[in-house]
Amino acid sequence: MDITYELIRSWADTRGNVNSNEEIRNWLESRKTVGKVDIKKIPFSYDGFWHYDEDEGCIRNQQNSFFQIKGYQVIDEHDAIVNEQPLIIQPEIGYLGIICKMIDGTLNFLMQAKIEPGNINYIQLSPTIQATKSNFTRMHGGTTPAYLEYFEESKKHHIIVDQVQSEQASRFYKKRNRNIIIFLGEDEDVPVYDTHCWMTLGQIKLLMQDDNIVNMDSRTVLSCIPFGRFAVEGCKLKEIEELFIDKALFKSIFKSEDIESMTKIFNYLNDFKMFNNRRSRFVPVKSLKGWQMLEDEIVCKTPYDYKIVYCRIEIEGREVRYWEQPLVEACGISVLGLFTTVVEGTRKYLVCVRPESGSFDGAELGPTIQLEPTNKRNRLNDIEELFLQFMDESNGIKTDVLLSEEGGRFYHEENRNVIIEIDADALKALPEGYFWVDFRTLNEMIQYNNFVNIQLRNLLSIIDM
Repeated sequence: MDITYELIRSWADTRGNVNSNEEIRNWLESRKTVGKVDIKKIPFSYDGFWHYDEDEGCIRNQQNSFFQIKGYQVIDEHDAIVNEQPLIIQPEIGYLGIICKMIDGTLNFLMQAKIEPGNINYIQLSPTIQATKSNFTRMHGGTTPAYLEYFEESKKHHIIVDQVQSEQASRFYKKRNRNIIIFLGEDEDVPVYDTHCWMTLGQIKLLMQDDNIVNMDSRTVLSCIPFGRFAVEGCKLKEIEELFIDKALFKSIFKSEDIESMTKIFNYLNDFKMFNNRRSRFVPVKSLKGWQMLEDEIVCKTPYDYKIVYCRIEIEGREVRYWEQPLVEACGISVLGLFTTVVEGTRKYLVCVRPESGSFDGAELGPTIQLEPTNKRNRLNDIEELFLQFMDESNGIKTDVLLSEEGGRFYHEENRNVIIEIDADALKALPEGYFWVDFRTLNEMIQYNNFVNIQLRNLLSIIDM
């Protein structure tokens, strides 16, 4: 079977052959009414189950499981503190996994309606399995996540994607998850629980056009699909081209990858990793001079992109029904954006190398703009100013949607994801670290760990044909 051909056919199928779009939306709505969901901010329990460990200088739970919050400082070559902040420390690698299979001649993906405590609307469309290592090893004493056995025994199946990819490096310290898609045989029966539903890739993409429906974990997994890695027969390639309304995108995916651009990006990234003189260190949260540990939150004394809050959570139907935990709350909405253009019939995207405090290797390839709440109108370079100008004027906008960040650690955090078409001549000289790249090259770079950040991967996932 030609898996790329079937993936593209599934992408083009926005009506579905197992469940209609109306049935999927009704299912998502119905899941909101199943069981009790109660999430409340409460005062910090600095000496309770989650407490401040004076010896370690961090916030952790009594089992020392799940994650910790530590103070973190970035220092320049003159030993001056460039930035300080609390970061989430969660070194374990979890599963973000999707099962797919052919059903009545069409490739369908098994997706989950999952409640997360930080979700802005409680339930969002999630991968088949979305589980930290603490979840699937049952460290919390809860039930085993559904479908875990398929991923623990993934080598028995055809693997489409299996990559360890980074999480939000402005909030996490070197956090990664295993993004995996497994393809099951058509004759293999898969139980479908009330929490799960089959749908085509096109139906998922359609849901991505609405605010806060498809969660971050689904988007990052789907961004990893390696469209250019599997050979396609010539006759089927012609059929694939006919499915694309955006012919420049078809060429961007299926023409030969831009080795020259990829080499330049790797060279720039490796120079940064090799010659960056900034150092970092963990410090006690209490020693962060610019931050305050208050009764209700851990907050910066000056405007900052986020703060730490504490919540009491009750979710009926989860592996564990009741618990308390800290969550990171954004202080506004970030803007994540891509400029796109067509050069000689091929669609390209403007990307930028972006250093971040918690990045696994210091920096990864990110989108054209990646502006946190406190940096949306100041300290902008020419590219960022031009992008915001296009947004203000609603000029060339192809996509503009609010999408949520991961609800297991972040409280009601959503980003504005914008893709704007621009004439390439409007940007004749690019600042250092910016590159025009086709989809295939970016798609190939995602097949390597720790090169493309989660903000860019999420934007790539919402691109439509």
